[in-house]
Amino acid sequence: MMQLYGNLGSGNVLKVKYIADATGRPFVLHEIASRSGATQTPDFLKLNPAGQMPVVVLEDGRPLAQSNAILRYLAQGTRFLPADPYLAAKVDEWLFWEQYSHEPTVAVARARVVYDGQAVADLDPGLVARGNKALDLMEQALTGRKWLVGETMTIADIALLAYTRQAPQGGFDLAKRPAVLAWIKASEQELGLPSFRTEN
Repeated sequence: MMQLYGNLGSGNVLKVKYIADATGRPFVLHEIASRSGATQTPDFLKLNPAGQMPVVVLEDGRPLAQSNAILRYLAQGTRFLPADPYLAAKVDEWLFWEQYSHEPTVAVARARVVYDGQAVADLDPGLVARGNKALDLMEQALTGRKWLVGETMTIADIALLAYTRQAPQGGFDLAKRPAVLAWIKASEQELGLPSFRTEN
């Protein structure tokens, strides 16, 4: 059985849980407390020398790190990764953007509030502006469509779901982004998730 190392408070770890659950891939979760130093131990560094979670250890014993790489691996041959090469590349486009422009802003702002106890009003204005820009781009992309790529949910949606639905915890206002809110609701229904407001 696949082993998943990480903390479900992390959106990057949640992505892996979402795709594993959606594809019926059984796994054992090994909880790692956030900021505990557990990702810097020799045993963990053998799995991922970068010292980051999530990491999965596949059934054959091979480790795989980086949440979006894990998403792509687990989605191979499923409805969550298009067979059409162009659509698959459009999915990748979103995966790369998520890690470069969305996660470093939306997720970081949330972490500073949730884990560091920083007031939303005291967040770096530049960080907040970049996070709002990322969410605005999503609003634009989702206006008039249900999913980010094609006509069905893909791992592009899964990659962006976790931290987007948590964005209000970092002070981001989703109420003025109706397309994003509709996409979150559709994604929650597709994956069988409770509304984020009742999940926490």
